[in-house]
Amino acid sequence: MSAHPGFELIFADTDSSHSLAKGAGERGRHTVHVARTSASGPGGHPVYVDSTGIIRAEISEQGEVRMLASGFGQKPQQPVGCVRSRDADADALPEPSASA
Repeated sequence: MSAHPGFELIFADTDSSHSLAKGAGERGRHTVHVARTSASGPGGHPVYVDSTGIIRAEISEQGEVRMLASGFGQKPQQPVGCVRSRDADADALPEPSASA
């Protein structure tokens, strides 16, 4: 079991077709699991990444999230929520290589 649990980042769904499935007047949401890497972000906090390596976030101990671009020209969406993950098996993702 990892000493550093991952997080679930909660994003607002920008696709209006999903909004109807979630209830009248409520925007849809989707969740992405991110696991800690060995990297530190610009603020000195750990960097967390999803299984694809595309979603990267620096997350402080207080749960403050700074989204990090993983490619040129990206404008990462800010999550609407961040909660500690309870899935210990998903917390051991390696830092994706730049050549992959």
